[in-house]
Amino acid sequence: MLIPSSAGKENENKRPYGISRMAFSFLKHYLSASNGKGHGTHSPFVYDFIRNVLAYDKSDGGNQKLERLRKLLVKDESLLEVIDHGAGSALVSGSVRSVKNIAASSLKHPKYAKLLQRIARHYECHQILELGTSLGLTTAYLATAGNNVKVYTIEGSESIAGKAKVNFESTGLENIFLTLGDFDCSLPAVLENMVKVDMAFLDGNHRFEPTLKYFEWILPYTHQDSVIIFDDIHWSEGMEAAWEAIRNHPAVTATIDLFFLGIAFLNPDFRQRQHFKIRY
Repeated sequence: MLIPSSAGKENENKRPYGISRMAFSFLKHYLSASNGKGHGTHSPFVYDFIRNVLAYDKSDGGNQKLERLRKLLVKDESLLEVIDHGAGSALVSGSVRSVKNIAASSLKHPKYAKLLQRIARHYECHQILELGTSLGLTTAYLATAGNNVKVYTIEGSESIAGKAKVNFESTGLENIFLTLGDFDCSLPAVLENMVKVDMAFLDGNHRFEPTLKYFEWILPYTHQDSVIIFDDIHWSEGMEAAWEAIRNHPAVTATIDLFFLGIAFLNPDFRQRQHFKIRY
């Protein structure tokens, strides 16, 4: 059964930037961002993030099994029937897609998958929410961030969710709780079941209004040490507007813009709001 979309009304800002606009946006970020080594950073919190979380360890770090799964997915030619609830993919369209094409457009590069894992581990995030399971590789990275981690993930496409379940079984992970359904219908119940959210990763609907709506829904379940991460914040004009609104939200006390990821912190103990752009 395919689930009909209820992601919200269409708006002109849902469309992704073209290659030239994306390149310009990246260049603008690169020129205005700090070098990612911590030099000149006066915030102890952000300095700790740069030195102990952002630092990219190119060693595998125990993720061999997950990277073997990646290699299988990028070669998997089996076909899935898909209905997309969000803004879609900039690279793949159509209701019938091969797994390898879905993998090409949706799998996080190992650099970012490992970063998400390190964030969850460093801030001792045990209750993790993910919007947009896709094939489940990033979910698996989050699920292996610690011994007491539970990942609650939502996927709108039945066929993709089925493939993700197979992938979870192949990795032996039993701490992932996958909900099939549209975010609008499923998220409230998942949040009630979680009780609290230590970390949230929003990667399933790259549009202005839904991004802000889900952020607002998640906030009551967060605490001062919670981390909320947004994927593809420069993906479109709408996503850039959503990120700007999140940066200025009264609950957000610090943000880090890595171009492909935006990270929001809620700790009220910060003396002043802190916003950083970092090359990564």
